[in-house]
Amino acid sequence: MATRKTKKAAKAKSAKKGKSGPELAFNHAIVYVSDLPRAMQFYVDRLGLAVLDRYENAYARLRTNGDGTMALHVLDPGQQVSSEGIRLYFEVKNLQKFCAKLQVAGVSFTSPPKMMPWGWKHAYLNDPDGHEISLYWAGQKRFQKTTMARSATA
Repeated sequence: MATRKTKKAAKAKSAKKGKSGPELAFNHAIVYVSDLPRAMQFYVDRLGLAVLDRYENAYARLRTNGDGTMALHVLDPGQQVSSEGIRLYFEVKNLQKFCAKLQVAGVSFTSPPKMMPWGWKHAYLNDPDGHEISLYWAGQKRFQKTTMARSATA
């Protein structure tokens, strides 16, 4: 028979697992690119990701400031980059300052930093191959239920 303490510990452990299960943790994505040196200049030199591995002009594995990694993988000859339906999100604590630094370095934004109706501040841009990127700051709100602000016209 389980003790009260054992049941409480099991319940706490279960709550930490989340709804996706105990084994699932997203930690890596591959971004297909047409030109690795150009992509490296953007993701490493501009955004500041760290290089973990690089294999000539075919592949590079990068690390973000957190636990995540991403890879840049050059397409085979004749293939075309497609970025429809995907947007990469990078959280930046001092978003305004980071975006200003990127602008000085020549990075163009499709939308400058602004507060969104869901309470997170976002800036949007594209990488050299047209992959959409959101730089944002959500802080503690990232793991909380979203509350949409009503628009002034509603």
